[in-house]
Amino acid sequence: MNSDLSERVALVTGASRGLGAAIAVELARRGARVAVNYFGSADKAGRVVEEIREAGGEAVALGADVRDEAQVARMVAEVEKRYGPIDILVLNATGPQPMIKLEDLTWKHCLDQLEFFVKSPVLLVKAVVGQMKKRRHGRIINIGSEVFDRGVPEFSNYVSAKGAQMGLTRSWAMELAPWQITVNTIAPGWIPTERHAGDSQESKDAYAAAVPMKRMGVAREVAEAVAYLASDGAGFVTGQKLAVNGGNSLG
Repeated sequence: MNSDLSERVALVTGASRGLGAAIAVELARRGARVAVNYFGSADKAGRVVEEIREAGGEAVALGADVRDEAQVARMVAEVEKRYGPIDILVLNATGPQPMIKLEDLTWKHCLDQLEFFVKSPVLLVKAVVGQMKKRRHGRIINIGSEVFDRGVPEFSNYVSAKGAQMGLTRSWAMELAPWQITVNTIAPGWIPTERHAGDSQESKDAYAAAVPMKRMGVAREVAEAVAYLASDGAGFVTGQKLAVNGGNSLG
């Protein structure tokens, strides 16, 4: 399988920490020139860029709210100015993910999640798909979640938005296939990152015990799955959901 991403240009949203940072580093390790998007963490994004550059890669940090059309347009234009058209778009940005009982759920709670998992992908894909069509090549990768398959109580605001995100993946895969543009989703399980710093070890242990492989995953494993879908070796894979969760959604 050809996993060399040399000469490819990647934009990873929400890449200042956690899964996004790991994905940016892995794509750069394989040769891609990477735009590291951030919203409120310029220092952290700078450290990701520094790590990539110290390893011999090429990267730039670009701040933008991916829910804002004008900011998305400016960011994509900056990437194209520096590196050329975007070949690989990784849609990873997310916001707070509150657990909310049905009795307390509001439409605004749902909209908050749809802003990240429907509006933002629409804005970003529209900004890059024209160039992808011209070159008859592109990789669009959503970062989803196992929650849509598992159905998590008191989390319907997030779970429903992740379901909508998968709907985009499937529909866009069909629409863009004639241009050899693939659209896929990576669906991680609970991968401990900075976001989970306040979670108890007890809850992590309980989750791991229920996973068929009896452990939690690490960010690098998600990043390697993204790198596969970004590669030429995955050119005939589209409209798919790849679960990176140790078999946790098999039941």
